Amino acid sequence: MSAPSATPRIGVYSGTFDPITLGHEDVIRRAATLFDRLIVAVAVAHHKRTLFDLPQRLDMVAEALADCPGVDVLPFDGLIMDFCRAHGAQAVVRGIRNVTDFDYEAQMAAMNAKLLPTVQTVFLLPQPQWQCISSTLVREIAKLGGDVTQMVSPGVAQRLRAVCAPPAA
Repeated sequence: MSAPSATPRIGVYSGTFDPITLGHEDVIRRAATLFDRLIVAVAVAHHKRTLFDLPQRLDMVAEALADCPGVDVLPFDGLIMDFCRAHGAQAVVRGIRNVTDFDYEAQMAAMNAKLLPTVQTVFLLPQPQWQCISSTLVREIAKLGGDVTQMVSPGVAQRLRAVCAPPAA
């Protein structure tokens, strides 16, 4: 049996988080117990038109996870494997809600393994009550005036109301 390594176990959980949902939080909180340090990497997301800009998304994620020890929130741009290399990560954490997510994420994991074979991909399922939630659906519900308080933290719900509120008549 080998001696425990002095190298900290670092995981990275990346996403756009536009906005962060309770499903994301669930995966992050559980992943944080598996690593000495978990970095939540908030993507710049050049390929998407986001509802919230990068500083707002970083703030929402940091606020939602303020009580979660060992979690750092950082921006990232480019390839996630380059980010992992730069931060000494051993694993990428991915949340999967269904078979469709799994198919996509398995393909990404295989490609990431080609780019940086030393980084493992860890799949976590959110708890059942969060599996139907996606940032896309949360944004749509909020834009249509629906109640998202059971899908996001109070701070995120407040920001969504502010951004998605219909103009005063």
